[in-house]
Amino acid sequence: MKPVIFIQANARQMLGARISAYSFKRNSRRPASFDVQIMAAESFPQLMARGQSLVRGGHVRPWDPDDLQSFTPLRFAPPTLTGFRGRALVTDPDCFAIGDVADLLEGDMAGSALRARAKPGHNGSADYRASSVMVLDCAQLRHWHFDRLLDRLFAHEIDYLDLIELKLEDPARVGDLDAAWNSFDTLTASTKILHTTKRRTQPWKTGLPVDYTLREKGSWDGLRRLWHRTYQPHPDRNQEALIYALLGEMLDHCEITEAEVAREVAAGHVRRDSLALVARYRGWDLAQQAA
Repeated sequence: MKPVIFIQANARQMLGARISAYSFKRNSRRPASFDVQIMAAESFPQLMARGQSLVRGGHVRPWDPDDLQSFTPLRFAPPTLTGFRGRALVTDPDCFAIGDVADLLEGDMAGSALRARAKPGHNGSADYRASSVMVLDCAQLRHWHFDRLLDRLFAHEIDYLDLIELKLEDPARVGDLDAAWNSFDTLTASTKILHTTKRRTQPWKTGLPVDYTLREKGSWDGLRRLWHRTYQPHPDRNQEALIYALLGEMLDHCEITEAEVAREVAAGHVRRDSLALVARYRGWDLAQQAA
């Protein structure tokens, strides 16, 4: 079976997910060698159920199915969705291919069940692993039966952070993923997958009211929250240009319609000037942006 790229999403991030899906096919020399599937949280009833809670960092927290990142447990769904067969790549919806993902999908797993980027010290964790982009050997991940995993999560049997940071996995079965394949907010000539991890500056959200859970703590919390009330402009114009140049190509190739973009704007999911930005960046030289 073909490898599959699974992109997590929900209604609030669906346009980003669609641009992400387009980028993977666009920037591959062998786009027919893999499939792309968007996993919408709304298609998984257990994620949309209200009144649930989970343990996060040792504390019980309510689960909000309407949060911007309600899709994150879907990182662990692909093995179940493939019937525990074949190779898969799972990404967040704010990940955009610059390099040829076919090279990654066909790479040597060296016996690992999965590969993920190590970033020691991130989020205060000495052994942090970024599960936002993972290459999966689905046959080796039968313990990721998704419904059972969600049952355990919402029954407080496992901590959300331990799950997301892959601390429940045998370290010997987790291989390294080069940082270029999960490049946190950095677009350079070496970037292969750009991940716009800083939610407050996601380029397609600028100016909109913040719709994600704020978890900052400390004496500056009040000022942070004031600043966080709206999404801020991205500091790297090239990253804004990348997103809207890709969206412009999608419109030109009838992969999406202006009416669909307008509906996303009306729903408050993407910035109000999105179609104007498409016009601004149409024809932008995508090949030179990261140079």
